[in-house]
Amino acid sequence: MPEMPEVETVRRSLIPLIKGKTIKNVTLWYPNIVVSDQSEFVHDLVNKKVIGIDRYAKYLLIRLSDNLTIVSHLRMEGKYHLVDVDTPKDKHDHVQFEFTDHTALRYNDVRKFGRMQLILTGTEKTATAIGRLGVEPNSIDFTDQYFISKLKTKKKNIKNTLLDQTIVAGLGNIYVDEVLWQAKIHPLSVSRAIPADKVKELRKNINHTIKWATELHGTTVHTYLDANGNYGGFQDKLKVYGHSGEECLRCNTILEKIKVNGRGTTFCPHCQVIYK
Repeated sequence: MPEMPEVETVRRSLIPLIKGKTIKNVTLWYPNIVVSDQSEFVHDLVNKKVIGIDRYAKYLLIRLSDNLTIVSHLRMEGKYHLVDVDTPKDKHDHVQFEFTDHTALRYNDVRKFGRMQLILTGTEKTATAIGRLGVEPNSIDFTDQYFISKLKTKKKNIKNTLLDQTIVAGLGNIYVDEVLWQAKIHPLSVSRAIPADKVKELRKNINHTIKWATELHGTTVHTYLDANGNYGGFQDKLKVYGHSGEECLRCNTILEKIKVNGRGTTFCPHCQVIYK
């Protein structure tokens, strides 16, 4: 699943491709991608101009004229690409935004898990799931005190806590494994049992890793590409994710892989301390 660095990379690559363009018409080849009223989605977007693209956590916010915003979640394998409108449709293209300049932005999704919603700009936190999310890494709200106080309320393990998005938003399976290894915290540690100094270290690792991964245009492990069809570069920096059965780079212990709430989780059984 594209995580915060990947979605930010998509945002940056999309802006020069579509900003300033005017939508001529919209085609829903697979209407279920749109969770708001589908007929309104198609009708209301005609003649709207793309004025910018924002992001919150893993959500793209495509800003349009007349105070409208398309909220787009890529989920597992969603991606955008710009084509000439006469380009033959790929079998996994599900939504098309045709522009007046004879180009078209197509949303491609092998698993059809991605979702779009048309809302009034400014209602993101009341009209969509964004309202249930925690703060973003590297934001002014993501402080040591905030993180410590929030984790103290959580009885579940730290892996699930970081994945549920309600405390800090934007992390997925890859980056959670990485930051827990960096902070030497076992993924099954009870969140509220983690000492304050380790929580501070974890916050620092989260900020650093998300920033670094964004600078390298995200992580391509399976199918992630930006809007120009380019791969990310952070997969070459991963220390634990995808390395089960190999030696830990810190202590040479063999890395183990377990399932945590159904998610593959790689960690070092020696370096990463479990707090209960």
